[in-house]
Amino acid sequence: MSRRRLPNPWIVIPSLIAGVVGGVLGWVVTDVSCRVELESGAISSCPGWAATFAVVGAVTGVLGVAVMMVLVFRSLAEWRAQQGED
Repeated sequence: MSRRRLPNPWIVIPSLIAGVVGGVLGWVVTDVSCRVELESGAISSCPGWAATFAVVGAVTGVLGVAVMMVLVFRSLAEWRAQQGED
């Protein structure tokens, strides 16, 4: 029976942080660009679009940083393996 590996916290934590930052940026940029002042003086925005782009930003941030971190750790492991062979 194969043993399941736990996720590397050096990959998971930065990925989650990037996801939060991407989500917040997606929300803020969309919310600010949708704001319209109505004739009554009230400010209207589009929370549906802001939430959609928050999710898109969060997913993009998580996946992008996770891929980069995995590639970095693999290349470091390969470099260390080559250093041990010499």
